[in-house]
Amino acid sequence: MPDSVVITGTGLFTPPHSISNDELVASLTVSATRFNEEHAAEIEAGTVEARAIPDAEFIEKASGIRSRYVMEKEGVLDPDRLRPHLPTRSEDELSLMAEMALPAIDEALAQAGRRRDEVDCIIVGASNIQRAYPAVAIEIQHTIGAGGWAYDMNVACSSATFSMQAAVDALRNGSARCALVVNPEITSAHNNFALRDHHFIFGDACTVAVLERADDAVAAEQWEVLRTRLETKFSNSIRNDFGFLNPCEDDARDPFELVFRQRGQQVFKEVVPLVVRHIEEQLGALSLDAAAIRRFWLHQANLKMNQLIAKQVLGRLPDETEAPVILDRYANTSSAGSVIAFHLHRGGLEAGHLGVLCSFGAGYSIGSLVVRKR
Repeated sequence: MPDSVVITGTGLFTPPHSISNDELVASLTVSATRFNEEHAAEIEAGTVEARAIPDAEFIEKASGIRSRYVMEKEGVLDPDRLRPHLPTRSEDELSLMAEMALPAIDEALAQAGRRRDEVDCIIVGASNIQRAYPAVAIEIQHTIGAGGWAYDMNVACSSATFSMQAAVDALRNGSARCALVVNPEITSAHNNFALRDHHFIFGDACTVAVLERADDAVAAEQWEVLRTRLETKFSNSIRNDFGFLNPCEDDARDPFELVFRQRGQQVFKEVVPLVVRHIEEQLGALSLDAAAIRRFWLHQANLKMNQLIAKQVLGRLPDETEAPVILDRYANTSSAGSVIAFHLHRGGLEAGHLGVLCSFGAGYSIGSLVVRKR
């Protein structure tokens, strides 16, 4: 029997700025109206598509999102810019992702009853890493004085759960004793704020989870990882083509190809049954009935999607405590979303109670952990 692994602490960094739906709509209305006026002739001729005017009521109805946190607000809301203004940092300065991670790391370690120098494994998982190398994870390792080893990984919105399985494996095989899974998501930097269908989706945040072998854990609160499961299936329905080969390509790229884009209705239709089956097979492998699960901490992308997944797994609509939602104020924080839900909504559960933490997103990628409170 493999060594038992437990989650002993979590941390959350919430950016200092919040943007409401009304603020986003006001900004994009100016930009879209200006675009349509400047391209009126092409729009009339049918060679250019008019940009749709946004609506705050539509955003909440379509997604359940009311606001989002961002690292920088003025650039996002500037109709002439529509992207955050993040000043260049020198090589001697701490990277933005590492800076976001530090308060969340300290909160998670405090819960776990661990010091920074006791960490010997750091995995940074995010939908985008701000540079190719050196790894942000190694920068964080150096900054906090941790030992062992560290690396970055990217599995889009499932980066947290994939990182957690990697940490679980490292702990079980003895290559680590105290692991940090860090998910610094600056999704505002790869969002398309110029189009109505995309401008409201994302928000920024950073989460951290501490994982240890149960025999070593000293935390007052521990969550045993009963099983992990990962799954991928290739799809172009969610895509971002930004990469180091872009400057080498002969043909000019549409700038909208170099940021997030998706076919939303197709994603909804294809991902929901994949996630439902994934969770059912995960529970089946443990001989667990869905009714035994007290809480589902799901990826926070779309309220209707989460409700439908939970409904199909449970056979009924979940109540607010069974499938908690944080996307109303955080929006889609990519890989951090399910961990934010776990961090903020694991109270009220007692020893022996079970929960499922599940992410899903581009790839398609799906990852889940079944956990039990000790």
